[in-house]
Amino acid sequence: MKAFASAALALLLAGLAAVLAWTVTRPVTPGRDVPALIAGALDVSGVSHPVTAVLLNFRGYDTLLELVVLLIALAGVRCLAPLPPPRGSAPVGGVLRELASLLLPVLVLVAVYLLWAGATRPGGAFQGGALLAAAGILALLAGRDRFLWRLEHRLWPLACLGVAVFLAVAAGTLAAGGVLLGLPSAHAGTLILVIEGFALLSIAVTLVALFLGTGELEDRDP
Repeated sequence: MKAFASAALALLLAGLAAVLAWTVTRPVTPGRDVPALIAGALDVSGVSHPVTAVLLNFRGYDTLLELVVLLIALAGVRCLAPLPPPRGSAPVGGVLRELASLLLPVLVLVAVYLLWAGATRPGGAFQGGALLAAAGILALLAGRDRFLWRLEHRLWPLACLGVAVFLAVAAGTLAAGGVLLGLPSAHAGTLILVIEGFALLSIAVTLVALFLGTGELEDRDP
């Protein structure tokens, strides 16, 4: 059985390698002026920043798949290492404790700002989620790990929330207009903000859980 599984995996990888090799050897034909096309469609995108317009409207399914990739990574880590139990009130250095007290409110505030600013300038859910995750990791390093138990029992609902909201919006647009993630221009800005808001929370929770899980894996290494 193990030999069969190894042979099947090798065959699958060989097929994938062949497809990739065929793809990169295909001739590339000159495309249209993509920046000009994006600039011409910004008025109906719901935002004024071209990157956000592409990632959340014109090619929203790319961002949806990126969130799914994060979930797959989390599932792989969780299969190998569950979240560690809370350590209780473990003593930490005064400098780290005071640094966390000063930085945590600032990190949360800047994360929310990045989410809001993504409509008009560089920012968005991934940048804000990474910063919010950094705030969570800093809190853990400073000994504030009492929420680990709650995170353990609510991890998957929180981690899947961003994908679930994204899929709900996709289903709504498909039912209303027949176009997957074809956001209506009148409500595109609101829908993008809703998607990014829930995505920010899911990204932050997922990154914190990945940090904890990979730490447990390193502790197991001989």
